[in-house]
Amino acid sequence: MEIIRKDTNQKMATPENTPNIPAQLVKELRERTGAGFAACREALIEAKGDLDQATTILRKKGQSAAQKKAQRTTSEGLVSSYIHAGGKIGVLLEINCESDFVARTEDFQRLCHDVAMHVAALDPRFLRREEVTQQVLDREREIYKEQARATGKPDAVLEKIVSGKMEKFYEENCLYEQHFIRDEGLTVKELIDLAIGKLGENIAVRRYARFKVGESDGASAAGAGPASGQDSAGPRDASPAPATTPAKPSPSDS
Repeated sequence: MEIIRKDTNQKMATPENTPNIPAQLVKELRERTGAGFAACREALIEAKGDLDQATTILRKKGQSAAQKKAQRTTSEGLVSSYIHAGGKIGVLLEINCESDFVARTEDFQRLCHDVAMHVAALDPRFLRREEVTQQVLDREREIYKEQARATGKPDAVLEKIVSGKMEKFYEENCLYEQHFIRDEGLTVKELIDLAIGKLGENIAVRRYARFKVGESDGASAAGAGPASGQDSAGPRDASPAPATTPAKPSPSDS
């Protein structure tokens, strides 16, 4: 009987055009996005080793995962706190997920900490753009119209100017639209979408309250009543405090 011997030195076949991705590059992408090792490596292969393009790929995948899970009920989660150095600014934040198991993971707890720190730094007046009241929208739009008219530009251009300024208003005042303090290439919503893609559950900020020593109008607070995932925007828990210029925590704070 012929004996067939297996060559133990044979290497696993790999696609000819697959680029060699250094482990250090995978590590850097993981630190930047918080995604898992395999997901980062696949994104880098798809991007042919381009770190910025790989980041974009992961962000798009995170958004896709978030959309698929958006209607899932989020009845678990954590209440997290952040006290800025010196004890002058503090935040209480509730973030919901689908299971207690995910709520206890290090990745979810890190997300809670990072979002609470972000709220301490940038003091968002609203959770999402859907929460902005019609009264506030009408007032801001009227201000921007007056500013646009002062430029002397044709009426056809004025509405585009106003629309652009309204988008900027959302970006500056709504938590989900703000650029994340640790990585301004990401919005807070995109940061949460990445966590959804990595942890495999729907995740949503439900509410938060920000306290600053000496504020006469009390805490800034925003958030939803029902814990129903991404569509949980609802009445504000309290009227927002006037816009202030808070002491900005360093991105290296932990």
